[in-house]
Amino acid sequence: MEEVNQAYKDLVFIWHPDRIPGDNRRLQEKAEQKLKSINEARDSLRAAHREPRKPPASPPRHPQGRSPSPPPPRRDPRAPYSQNRPPRRPSRDMSHADLRGVNFREKDLSGRNLEGAILVDANLSDTFMHRVNLTGADLSGANLFRANLLEADLSHAILRNANLIGADLSGADLSHADLRGAKVGTSNRLLVKLTGTKLTDAILPDGSVYQ
Repeated sequence: MEEVNQAYKDLVFIWHPDRIPGDNRRLQEKAEQKLKSINEARDSLRAAHREPRKPPASPPRHPQGRSPSPPPPRRDPRAPYSQNRPPRRPSRDMSHADLRGVNFREKDLSGRNLEGAILVDANLSDTFMHRVNLTGADLSGANLFRANLLEADLSHAILRNANLIGADLSGADLSHADLRGAKVGTSNRLLVKLTGTKLTDAILPDGSVYQ
């Protein structure tokens, strides 16, 4: 399943419709069909990988022929209230949230609002962040290895000492962003995709200002 998941991520990275120009409807439709096939293939392999489960035993019958109602789940009175709640998915609006050190590895945060969020030392490697709003967010020391930030808004964001190697910033807005000390490649090779990226007045990793 590890190989299946990695192959799935690679193919979605290539065929996601957001990577196709919006005015090319033919390629958009082709990408949507391809993505549908990729999802079906992954689901089929996952289903084949799961071990068959035994059907649950029938509950005891009520004397009058009705099944008794299951007792309500018991809450541990010693545990904080937050530990007794089911886990929640990341909210679409996380503006100004304190998310220091959070692990969003391989999550899909596309289109979410993270304006002004504190993501210092966060793990965002292999994360899908298409068109995410990170205006003024603090991503100091964050791990954005191979993150997909296609058309993301990172204007005025702080990316000091962040790891951007392998990240796709195509069409992203990095104007006025602070990239001092960010990892973007080796001494002679840039390892970040910057096709159509807006860098007006951004502070580059070496401390110079892009004009």
